Amino acid sequence: MRMHFSQYDYDDMVLSQYELLTQGMGVNHLRLILGTSMGCMHSWVWGETYPDFMDAMMPLACLPVQIAGRNRIFRKMVMAGIRQDPGWNHGDYTTEPRAGPQMWVDFMLIASGSPLQMQKNYPTPEAADKYVDDFVRQRIPDLDANDLLYELDASRSYDPSSKLGTITVPVMFVNFADDFINPPELGIAEQEIKKVKRGQFILIPASDQTHGHFTHTWAAVWQQYLQQLLVESQR
Repeated sequence: MRMHFSQYDYDDMVLSQYELLTQGMGVNHLRLILGTSMGCMHSWVWGETYPDFMDAMMPLACLPVQIAGRNRIFRKMVMAGIRQDPGWNHGDYTTEPRAGPQMWVDFMLIASGSPLQMQKNYPTPEAADKYVDDFVRQRIPDLDANDLLYELDASRSYDPSSKLGTITVPVMFVNFADDFINPPELGIAEQEIKKVKRGQFILIPASDQTHGHFTHTWAAVWQQYLQQLLVESQR
């Protein structure tokens, strides 16, 4: 269907997950909802939409407010890059257009990485150049311009901030100090978590063990907070 597919958003994505669990798998309650990055944002939608469906929530690497500022700016730039590429042809391409996916990979290489880790792992121009070449070569073949456009645009209506007070379960909210996408200097996480009745916010400092935005995939960095949450939320 290409660009004629329904223009879904995060609410639709969470609804589809809910229906898969309840209607497709017969699951009517979850011990935990843990989500990272986009899944982190989905966690907030889950908590507000189905507040009794889980025992606890652990969102990692996001903010519970609308996508704005620098976060929205780089998404907008990538979406514009896709649409402005003549090869995109309003989504009716026969050969994968390169510009948009290339922009996304370039942005994500910087936005999701850690300056400390990059300096340590690629200390010479040759090593840094090789890393960029390898990163792009490995990821570009897996991207589809239309799919990427839908993925980025799905965040357009996301804004759980006004309903955070409706979340009833314990929440362990974790971000990372070297996360380019969710920079700690905004102070948003500390402010918004006050609305969550049983919420805790942890900002993990940048260190030799963190990896920028992608620290969410390194469980050794944050697993102690997961263990704490599971203990505190025992039924």
